[in-house]
Amino acid sequence: MGNQTTVSYFVLSGVSSEPQLQPFLFVVFLLIYLLTVVGNGAIVAVIKADPHLHTPMYFFLFHLSFLDICYSSVTVPMMLQNFVRDKKTISLHGCLAQMSLILLVACTEIFMLSAMAYDRYAAICDPLHYGGIMTKQICIRLVAAAWLISVLYAMINTAPVLHLHFCGPKEVNNFSCELPSLLEVSCTAIITSKMTFLTSAMIVGLTSFSITLVSYICIISTILRIRSAKGRSKAFSTCSSHLTVVVLYYGAALFRYLRPSSASSVVLDRLFSIQYSILTPMLNPIIYSLRNREVKAALGNLLGKMQGI
Repeated sequence: MGNQTTVSYFVLSGVSSEPQLQPFLFVVFLLIYLLTVVGNGAIVAVIKADPHLHTPMYFFLFHLSFLDICYSSVTVPMMLQNFVRDKKTISLHGCLAQMSLILLVACTEIFMLSAMAYDRYAAICDPLHYGGIMTKQICIRLVAAAWLISVLYAMINTAPVLHLHFCGPKEVNNFSCELPSLLEVSCTAIITSKMTFLTSAMIVGLTSFSITLVSYICIISTILRIRSAKGRSKAFSTCSSHLTVVVLYYGAALFRYLRPSSASSVVLDRLFSIQYSILTPMLNPIIYSLRNREVKAALGNLLGKMQGI
């Protein structure tokens, strides 16, 4: 150990090593990032400005959109920078910070999705008591709990990594410093980090997924008991956007983090990382706005007011 030199930076392999593709990929991911920021920023602005959207469902959507901006901003700006320079490097401390922020925002997002699922459960399965169940205080507490759990989750997983020794190789096989990719380049035993991550991810994932799953089992059961087709369609439309986002996010994230090591594939890991950390945040505002008349109407009113100024 004494003869080993600690690396001061890592080289991110990026999305592609082909030099001729770099300008094209830069434009593609720049557009994706701009759409993510503008789309989610518009939803944040619309919900903030329209009093009709000051309800629990849009309160959670407001925070989800904010998280999507944060999630994309943690990885994409560094990715864009690496597309236009020869050395795709990130400092050791910068890499650790990015890893910790990814864990924080990703965990907060899955619990925000769980809170949204519980909100839809209360609205559809117990509409008469919905106002008493989803009070402003309860909504604030759910959001605060999501952030608190996520801070603890990020700290628990970051602490063991701080004790690892990195002496080479310097290349991280990803476009960002995600924990699994970082563990692959450690020179010391990673059993503690792996077990900590696996245990905490299982607890967090199963808890949040169970809340979402049970909520939707109850929701679907209630919808199927509605006699009129119009009533069933209206009830399902209130949660279809959220369900779409849940499937996109959980599907890719579960494969990326909880698949067996024997099924490792650098290409697949990059593709799934791109889906849940870059594409899903971009698609969220599109999914919610296209399927939600209230959001589209509020957005139209806001644009009308801006044009009138």
